[in-house]
Amino acid sequence: MAILKIARMGNPVLLRKCDPVPDPGAPEIRRLVADMMQTMEDAPGVGLAGPQVYVPLRLFVFRVPAERASADLNNRGVPNTVLINPEIEAIGEETGLNWEGCLSIPEMRAVVPRALRIRYRGVDCDGNPVEGEATLFHARVIQHENDHLDGILYPMRVTDFRYFGFNAELDRVAEEQRQQQAAQAAAEQ
Repeated sequence: MAILKIARMGNPVLLRKCDPVPDPGAPEIRRLVADMMQTMEDAPGVGLAGPQVYVPLRLFVFRVPAERASADLNNRGVPNTVLINPEIEAIGEETGLNWEGCLSIPEMRAVVPRALRIRYRGVDCDGNPVEGEATLFHARVIQHENDHLDGILYPMRVTDFRYFGFNAELDRVAEEQRQQQAAQAAAEQ
């Protein structure tokens, strides 16, 4: 296994619609998936799509750490999973806003609207079906990675650019706001 180089925003591979994977069990696909899992863990990230490692094929790997799944139904995490030739559909019309970052756009994040519940299906490297329903963070991760397969980066989905910026700056502003609120609460007592 190897750590792969991650394409950054501006590289054309991130803006194209990816091709289907013709043979999910091919040795080169198995090797790619193993390398993508290792790269995702090393980054560290919760998802990584083919085009992010310069391979314009319809596949991505993802995981949902238990601590990030705490608000999701059944309160459980998802181990490292591959989804090859995925199909995604929203369940209902309810959407929500939440922060997203991307390994291809390091040190930045934004608030992005996404469907709160989705259904997904695809296959793994053995051709076995991978399918399920996802909510909240789990659903957000899958939608974000699936967007990569269609040449969509999360800034393209941002609806309010007041909530888009560098992590360090956003964290600094949030801390200043917390301190102001604490000072105001103390003054009111």
